[in-house]
Amino acid sequence: MSRRTLRACASAMAASLALSACALRQGQGDIGAVPASSGANRPLGHRHSGSGSTPIQHVVLIIQENRTFNNLFAGFKGAVSSKTGNELVKQGSEYVEQPIALKAIPLSDVKDVTHRYAAFITAWQNGAMDGFNLIKAPSNGKLEGSAPYVYVEKKDIKPYWAMAEQWGLADEMFQTQGSDSFTAHQDLIRGGTFIDATDSLIDPPTTSGAWGCDSPPGSKTSTINTQLQPSYGTGPFPCTSQFPDYPSNGYPTLRDLLDAKGVSWKYYTPVWKAGTTAALWNAFDVVAPVRYGSEWTTNVSSPEKNILTDISSGQLPAMSWVIPDSKDSDHPGFPQKDMGPSWVASVVNAVGTSQYWNSTAIIVVWDDWGGFYDPVAPPLPRDDQGGPGFRVPMIVISPYTQLGTGKKGGYISNTIYGFGSILRFIEDTYNLGRLGTTDGTSTSMADMFNFSQSPRSFGVIPAEHGKEYFLHQKPSNLPVDTE
Repeated sequence: MSRRTLRACASAMAASLALSACALRQGQGDIGAVPASSGANRPLGHRHSGSGSTPIQHVVLIIQENRTFNNLFAGFKGAVSSKTGNELVKQGSEYVEQPIALKAIPLSDVKDVTHRYAAFITAWQNGAMDGFNLIKAPSNGKLEGSAPYVYVEKKDIKPYWAMAEQWGLADEMFQTQGSDSFTAHQDLIRGGTFIDATDSLIDPPTTSGAWGCDSPPGSKTSTINTQLQPSYGTGPFPCTSQFPDYPSNGYPTLRDLLDAKGVSWKYYTPVWKAGTTAALWNAFDVVAPVRYGSEWTTNVSSPEKNILTDISSGQLPAMSWVIPDSKDSDHPGFPQKDMGPSWVASVVNAVGTSQYWNSTAIIVVWDDWGGFYDPVAPPLPRDDQGGPGFRVPMIVISPYTQLGTGKKGGYISNTIYGFGSILRFIEDTYNLGRLGTTDGTSTSMADMFNFSQSPRSFGVIPAEHGKEYFLHQKPSNLPVDTE
């Protein structure tokens, strides 16, 4: 058992504590690394020819909420996981690292753990991964204590384990930034959150109700600069029309690359209503040309279950983002039984039993760490956006998923990925070129596929509820939180 003084940068982490004491390293070439620019603008990046030669014609990216890899897959055979964690306990003037047994909990646990940037730094402890118990809730300053040290029982998430056992599971997928859902959803459409030459977004906007251009007047963003100094609640209004380098440098997303090549896309999301999940989990609300343009009604498709009817009617676009209703999201703290595993299974089964199966890659990813313990430290070096963040699960379902050595054919990838890996795969699939964010510095997740193998046949994923249940499900109109 090691004794050491608690790192100054990871204790309370009040808004303006000197992060310089942490000596976090900036770097390039690792996941999540965005090259710093010495000029006024960061470049869009050069276009180049991706392979564009695979059988994949449709990518379906299903985005669930707030879970670390260990929280959902503790005990999964062949994966790195643990049912014991480490915490720091104060003894005298020092903190002692002690083991703590993780508690098995149901998916619909009532505790929503703090998971903003300061909480990430506290939990991370310069890679020791033992400060989760010292995370402070911003609402009352109380320690989270043992709340992060939990994992979900397999019986509650059988569809996820079934997908992972039969198809592909990424063991080393790291969130782009050590923050929450607001920035994570931006990373999943553009691979980074920089808004000018020196600043990137962290944490949610200061005023709840919406994430972007529909935020209440006076709402401010929080930022982190290239020296990793955070500034809370002093950034621009969360709409790209208010960002310093927009439109001179722009805030490019995959939408720009897809549109430029005439590749169809849709962002399936709950029906828009201020103060609801649709307002809080819609990444394109930040992007003014989408929010105030025709694509807000043609490409942002509501409700989210429209993807089920688009599949059955032969209208599935080339690129799909799928955002769940709160009660189908896996987000901790929802007051009713969570239907996330069944929701994801319904979309996967819809594709798997359709005309699209032989030409589709389904990617299921959880957007951020949710405040939960994970034993694997993010890789070094650190970048200038506060990342990489913690490990999150990613499952890949496709007829071309690598055939693994697992009993049911599941493949476990040990390649280090970031959210930019997903973007890179999409860009190369459609020969889009590069955005010039983490898509250029992340390893593509293409190694989870074998495009020379004969297409694998689909087996329906057993789930408590199927397609018809979700087609008739009424929207909850409930935001779980503002993060």
